[in-house]
Amino acid sequence: MPRMLDVSDAVRAEIGDEEADRLLAGQNAPGSYDCTSCRTPGNSEQERTSTVLFVGDETAVLAFAHATCLPSQVVQVTEEQLQGAVRSINGNTGPSGRVPEQTPPQWSAPEQAVPQKAMPEQAVLGITSGLVLIAGELHPALVVEPTAPIARPGSLGGADEFLPLLIEQGYAPVTELAAVPPVLHGWSVLLAVGQLHAVLQPQANGGQPVAWWQAHQPLQVTDGWRAAANKHQQVIMFAAPVGSIGRQPREDLLRDALDKAAAGGRLVAATLPLAGT
Repeated sequence: MPRMLDVSDAVRAEIGDEEADRLLAGQNAPGSYDCTSCRTPGNSEQERTSTVLFVGDETAVLAFAHATCLPSQVVQVTEEQLQGAVRSINGNTGPSGRVPEQTPPQWSAPEQAVPQKAMPEQAVLGITSGLVLIAGELHPALVVEPTAPIARPGSLGGADEFLPLLIEQGYAPVTELAAVPPVLHGWSVLLAVGQLHAVLQPQANGGQPVAWWQAHQPLQVTDGWRAAANKHQQVIMFAAPVGSIGRQPREDLLRDALDKAAAGGRLVAATLPLAGT
């Protein structure tokens, strides 16, 4: 029986037209599945379902999600993260090692972000998640701070251009945390399997969004943070130059650091739509 599947161009390019057509015809796609995002049951015969391809260095795992939770897309993960999932799969592998399966891989990660490669090669970005109180309401937030000054690509100077580069992308300077910043369309925060995977930015040519920051390992967020993200369907991203925020162990200390950075003109922010739950 044909399935109500969404197969994006990016997923089709990875698995091939023949495999994509078989999925759409219902030959290799399950009727019922556990959504890779919200972890509740779904049925591709009765509701629109997204194909989500987790791709490692040598292996890929095809999972399924409610179309209302995640769009069909390719998510880059490390090979180590996929190997444990592949060993637990009892089904048959597809072409080129693509493994159709119903249950997505499960990962563990630290509470705060592990730095990942940033725009300049000599610096990495640290990301911390937390709840921020604005106008009497808690909002999910990500705070980004590099480990070293960020130079403009191609520049020979040593000036830190991290904030100017983000302002050029649409982020707004913040002088106080009194209001939720404007939504920056085209950017988004990717959550899958209840964990933080990436901050996505649009491509200049209008293609599929690409990762501006991607977790080395998917990052666990608190139940409260995830609940707030699901409620608002968006996440506030703050960014500050190296040495402005630091690794704060509590949300009250993180808020104090944000307030000081804002007062000192060292903070930009934008509200990013949520991709996934």
